[in-house]
Amino acid sequence: MTTPSTASDTMKSIGIVQEGVPVLTEPTRPFELPGEAAEAREIVAALHAAADRAATVHTFGKGMGVAAPQIGVGRRAAIVRPAEGDAITLLNPLVAEESSDTDEQFEGCLSFFDVRGKVPRPRMLRVRHQDFDGAWQTTTFIDGLARLVAHEVDHLDGVLYVARMAPGSSTISVAEYKGTGQNWRYSPRSGA
Repeated sequence: MTTPSTASDTMKSIGIVQEGVPVLTEPTRPFELPGEAAEAREIVAALHAAADRAATVHTFGKGMGVAAPQIGVGRRAAIVRPAEGDAITLLNPLVAEESSDTDEQFEGCLSFFDVRGKVPRPRMLRVRHQDFDGAWQTTTFIDGLARLVAHEVDHLDGVLYVARMAPGSSTISVAEYKGTGQNWRYSPRSGA
């Protein structure tokens, strides 16, 4: 009889690269758009396929994201699927501005899904990113969406959320974490 696998084993089994693989801690290479649009489209399709597989094995009440390194590709592309609304494609994203107003919430990562960690993040993030035709746009993300986008942009910079945790804090097991399936809670923003 086999023992039940861990959440990380499950993610590995559906093709999510797990912690310890170098691609997760190396900065990604930007796309030359529109010249590499076909490759970018293929990678974005693969990211959506990975997100679809993840959604069959876990309920993501807060939304979810997948970055190219998590499928073994060192390119600057990620997707974010909010808890509600349309998926967001991030090609060559760069953080242009972030609020000084931050909060701390628990995050998980598909690449080490057995634990959760409390991570301080800006409540507002302004991100410059390109479309497949190479046109730049700037999008502002607030609260939970800002957190999801910041997590994925970090992946593209080779940074895992544990590096963003407050000094001296540590991750907790999924068994200890009580927020699965619930959205993050935010107080009214100061200076909004």
